[in-house]
Amino acid sequence: MGIVRNQSFKNTLTTYLGFGIGAINILFLYTNFLTDEYHGLVAFVLSTANIMMPLFALGTHNTLIKYYSSFKTRNNINSFLTLMLLMPLCIIVPIGLIGLLAFESITDLLSAKNAIIKDYVWMIFVAAICFSYFEIFYSWAKVQMQSVFGNFMKEVFHRVGILMLFGLIYLDYVNVQQFIYGVILIYIIRLVVMMVYAFGVKRPVFRLGKIPNLLSIIKYSLLIIIAGSVATIILEIDKFMIGELLIIENVAYYGVAIYIATVIGVPARSMYQITNPITAKLLNEKDHDGLERLYKKSSLNLFIISGLIFLLIILNINQLYEVIPEKFGGALLVVFLVSIAKLTDNIIGNNNAILFNSKHYKAVLILGVLLALTAIGLNLWFIPLYGVNGAAFATVISIFAYNASKLIFVYVKFKISPFTSNTVKTFLLILVLILVFYFWEFPFHPLINIALKSILITFCYALIVYSLNFSEDISKILDKVFRN
Repeated sequence: MGIVRNQSFKNTLTTYLGFGIGAINILFLYTNFLTDEYHGLVAFVLSTANIMMPLFALGTHNTLIKYYSSFKTRNNINSFLTLMLLMPLCIIVPIGLIGLLAFESITDLLSAKNAIIKDYVWMIFVAAICFSYFEIFYSWAKVQMQSVFGNFMKEVFHRVGILMLFGLIYLDYVNVQQFIYGVILIYIIRLVVMMVYAFGVKRPVFRLGKIPNLLSIIKYSLLIIIAGSVATIILEIDKFMIGELLIIENVAYYGVAIYIATVIGVPARSMYQITNPITAKLLNEKDHDGLERLYKKSSLNLFIISGLIFLLIILNINQLYEVIPEKFGGALLVVFLVSIAKLTDNIIGNNNAILFNSKHYKAVLILGVLLALTAIGLNLWFIPLYGVNGAAFATVISIFAYNASKLIFVYVKFKISPFTSNTVKTFLLILVLILVFYFWEFPFHPLINIALKSILITFCYALIVYSLNFSEDISKILDKVFRN
């Protein structure tokens, strides 16, 4: 776990830096410098592009990680990497041509409920390409066990860029429309920088030679699109459907609540960047014992870390909503519901990496499609009835069902579980601290209250985790902290 602990720790710090900057953007700058309509528009464009990303990438970012370690000769590796770069063009070019020919029909369809979307539909296509190739180049670096810089680009770079754009709005150098163009430009720049770095880590040698297991590789790539689409649909379809079923301002209100809850998912995102290629290697080498150890350690460590973040959010959420515009308070329930769902994403550890890098991925894809369809159906049912809270209900049910089914599947096929007695102890600790601190408030300004309460909660949580040695890896990190 040395390389996992080292890079996961760095990735977590980097990701939280990005989320901290993003919190300033989402909670304060978007809400003050953009109207709710334009705020919702930006969220709609980026969410729709994220939904399209797995299709545009043609699954190659996952395929690269799964198969890279199976090639041993330089020629095979170069031919494989060349294929990974060219495959996405097989779908991007045709969709681009269709988009040009049917542009008016597509824009009319997407802007039927909110006319403001019409002039910005083309940005969805550009953003989707940027997201797709960024993930491919990031995977290119990850298979070389270099995930930290890519994580910085993924989590920090664009948020700093958007922060600078708000500065330009404040100085009256750009208007709102130019700001939206600038957001897309930032994602283009991010893609170029990631490409240069990836090629620096592993210089490309373009070669169209024979590739062993080519049919299996292509088959996996095409099928894994479904897996990526399923995960993205469950996470992003709510914002897209709110934009299609309600007035677009609701996307802004919902987006702020989702962003707050998404902070809980940061540890899983950070650890996944390095556990994914390691899991693929363990599976290729048929190291069952190593796989089980990684499964249990990743689950426990993620649950402990995300449990603290969950507490800090749930126990401070009322004060946080006192310092942002009152109209966003209607989505308070969304934060509670999605926070619980995000906690389950962490407790399953490297489950996704095991499933999508194993021979059983086909069965999981079928299950995922059923759950994605369920998510769409639930959104169609709940959003008209309950508005943004309905989208949260649909998201929570979908994520719970998806994660539970994946846990059961891994247990049945691999005979391994991520849970230990320390998992139960962590769960009980979280419950106890909720009971102790939920009604505990300091009589100060909300921000001071949040700071003081967070320090107290963090100290109590870390002290108990360290004293009872819930996790060897986390104890080693805390050892360094306490010694300093």
